[in-house]
Amino acid sequence: MKSFFIAILSVLILFSCDNSGAKKSNYRQQSVGNINALQVVIKDDLWTDIVGEEIRKYFAAPADGLPQDEAIFRINQLNPSSFSGFMRSNRILLHVSLGENESVKVAKDPFARPQTGAIIVAKTKERLVELIAENQERIIDSFYKSEIKERQRRTSISPKKIDSLQERFGLSIEIASAYRVASQSDDFYWLRKDLEDNGSTNILIYEVPLNSITNDSLVLEEIINIRDSIGGGHLPVEDDSRFITEEAYSTSLYKSEIDGKFAYETKGIWEVEGAFMAGPFINYAIYDEKNSRYLIIEGFTYAPSVRKRNLQFELESIIRSAKIN
Repeated sequence: MKSFFIAILSVLILFSCDNSGAKKSNYRQQSVGNINALQVVIKDDLWTDIVGEEIRKYFAAPADGLPQDEAIFRINQLNPSSFSGFMRSNRILLHVSLGENESVKVAKDPFARPQTGAIIVAKTKERLVELIAENQERIIDSFYKSEIKERQRRTSISPKKIDSLQERFGLSIEIASAYRVASQSDDFYWLRKDLEDNGSTNILIYEVPLNSITNDSLVLEEIINIRDSIGGGHLPVEDDSRFITEEAYSTSLYKSEIDGKFAYETKGIWEVEGAFMAGPFINYAIYDEKNSRYLIIEGFTYAPSVRKRNLQFELESIIRSAKIN
């Protein structure tokens, strides 16, 4: 029991000394991991009990706006006895254990760089469950921001510059060179990346007057009407069909921010009327009072029989890189 307490205390020290750096080496190994791959460090008996159930309840919950259930994080469980060396290098990690000193901490670069690590310690399994429930939103938000930043870093390795977006919309956006301009006009841009397995990821950019979105009680209906009208009118589909919002799926609405500006964020499913074509979309209506408009940037995926969580996450990271003059 004494040796177990010492081991837990050592982990706490590693996490708690992040700001001062006094008790930690300056060297950090390079972090690794696929996007949204979460390493959960926890003993097997806790993982298969109520503690593991509570972790999966939040950290493996279905992501919003997808046609099939896909978890927000792909979880890999690791026993603490194996948590050493290279196994500490996962970019996002959650360490959960029993111990005498109750603690919930989120640390930057505890074992690798860049890395976001969270540690939860409690005296009982029941208290661990409570701490997980109380702190899951804050921890998930930290992981989310970390993964957005990493996804943007990967995009910046081979960027594409589209000067006409700046000229037309006062917009700069970090997008990968694999994207091409599929269609453009004075008031509408369609950027597209073909996928190896079949399908594509897409970004639509256009603007509408400020009075197109009036108040909170009608905003979701108004945004859906805008995307169905403008997207449906510009995207080419066969047999006089239209690119519209799928009514059978619930469309989620959030309040968000892009480049310091208020934005409505919607997630849902698009479809082509009368055709077996559909997929997820994420739409940002960015409030731009200076230019008397809402700037609309939408990302959508068409990828039959392919998991779409990370494809949509890539589109979200691109949109969140937007800078508006």
